[in-house]
Amino acid sequence: MKSLSIVLPAFNEALNIRRSVEHASAMGTRLALDFEVIVVDDGSDDATRQIVRSLEKRDPRVRSLHHERNRGYGAALRTGILASRKEYIFFTDADLQFDIDEIDSLVQYAGRYDIIAGFRQERADAATRRFNAWAWARFIGLLFDLHVRDIDCAFKLFHRRVFEVVKIESIGAFVNTELLVRARAAGFDIHEVPVSHFPRRMGEQSGANPKVVAKAFWETALLYNELRELEDGRPKSRLKRNLFAQQITARVRSRGGA
Repeated sequence: MKSLSIVLPAFNEALNIRRSVEHASAMGTRLALDFEVIVVDDGSDDATRQIVRSLEKRDPRVRSLHHERNRGYGAALRTGILASRKEYIFFTDADLQFDIDEIDSLVQYAGRYDIIAGFRQERADAATRRFNAWAWARFIGLLFDLHVRDIDCAFKLFHRRVFEVVKIESIGAFVNTELLVRARAAGFDIHEVPVSHFPRRMGEQSGANPKVVAKAFWETALLYNELRELEDGRPKSRLKRNLFAQQITARVRSRGGA
C-alpha cells in the first residue's frame, strides 16, 4: 500500500477534532505513506469547522470539507470518499474512541483482501448500546445472510476499486451495513481484524437517537427490496455481480436517491 486517504466524518467534535486530525497525520507520516486527511464537517454548530480550517492552513495534507447543514453520517462519509484521491481509503470516527495507530493490523492484509473491517474486541459502551449492536447484527445476518462480527465498527480499510462499483446511498447510520452488503453482493471479499475501543471522553454520541435508528430501519427496508427484486436472476461470476451491483445503484438513483 503506497497511498492512503483517511476520512474523518465529524459533527460537533470541536473538543476532539484537533487531536483526531493530528493523530491521523502522525500515523500517515509514521507509515511513510502518500496520504491525505479528509475531514467532513457535517453541519456542526460548534467550532469544528473553524478548527479544521486552521489545521488545513498549517498542513497541506489536511483537506476540509463542509456541509452547510447536518445531512447525516452516511452523507458525510460519502462526501469524504468521493473526494478521496488515494489508492486505499480508510475511515474512522473523529471522537477518539479508536486508536488510529491500530491501522497497522488492517494494512498487513491490504494486498490480500478488498475490505479489511475492524471489530471491537471489547466495546466500551453502555450495556444498552452493546445489546442493540448485538441485536442489529443478528437482524442483518438473518435479512442479508451477512455475518460480520461488528457491522457498525467505524474502523475500515477499502481498496479504491470497491467504490468504483459500490455507491453509497444511505445518508444515516445504516451506511456501514449498506457498504458491506453491497460489496459482498458485488463479489468483494471482507476480512475482519480485532481493534481496541475506548470510552468517549468528550462530546456526545448521537447513534442512539430515535430518529437515527428509525432512518436506519427505513434504509434497511429500501436496500432489502432492491436486492429482492433482482435476487432470482442474480449472476454468480464476479464480473456479472459487479454489473448486478451497478443495476441496484441505478434503480435507487432513478427513484430519487442522492
